[in-house]
Amino acid sequence: MVASMKSILIIGMGKFGHHLCYNLAKLDNEIMIVDEKEETIEDLLPVVTSAKIGDCTNEEVLRSLGIRNFDICFVCIGTNFQSSLEITSLIKELGAKYVISKANRDIHAKFLLRNGADEVIYPDRDIAEKLAVRVSANHVFDYIELTEEYSIYEIPIMKNWAGKSIGEVDIRAKYHVNVLGMKKDGKLDLLPGANYVMREDEHIMVLGRKEDIDGILRRIG
Repeated sequence: MVASMKSILIIGMGKFGHHLCYNLAKLDNEIMIVDEKEETIEDLLPVVTSAKIGDCTNEEVLRSLGIRNFDICFVCIGTNFQSSLEITSLIKELGAKYVISKANRDIHAKFLLRNGADEVIYPDRDIAEKLAVRVSANHVFDYIELTEEYSIYEIPIMKNWAGKSIGEVDIRAKYHVNVLGMKKDGKLDLLPGANYVMREDEHIMVLGRKEDIDGILRRIG
């Protein structure tokens, strides 16, 4: 996947804001960061396009940022929900194209979405859910929830699949899951064809309903 450079504003440089900033910078995005405290942004100065110290609940501070110029605005304030809500609402009023706000609770998410957020993220909850699924189920090496019904799992292949092609096993028809890729030693082969012959030491990436993937996991043992 080729990433296109975007102009991004991040408000609130706590732990999550820091991780987000570093990862966006690795993808060559133009980033402006804002926080009330100078010490929270000092280490990020080498990787961002610009930085500002200011209270973003102040509309004049927000106006000075040129909100309309950013492709995405992140509101990453996790400790003060009132401030997060005010800032989310203000930047949308000032013409923000797309606002992503951080939430800690469902009730916060509902208010944020009603007050200007285009998308709400729950980094702590999402990490906790993913980890819980991975450690609770035997043979699950990775897990990504797409909807309440569908998820992507990285699991071992069944022993009786080894040496057979994906088409020969007829995984989609028999097990009701779609094969997205095969993985070995950290290397992922995306969307392998029906003639791909599976090996015992590989993992398979499958997309499907939880109950169908649970059925495969029970057979793996």
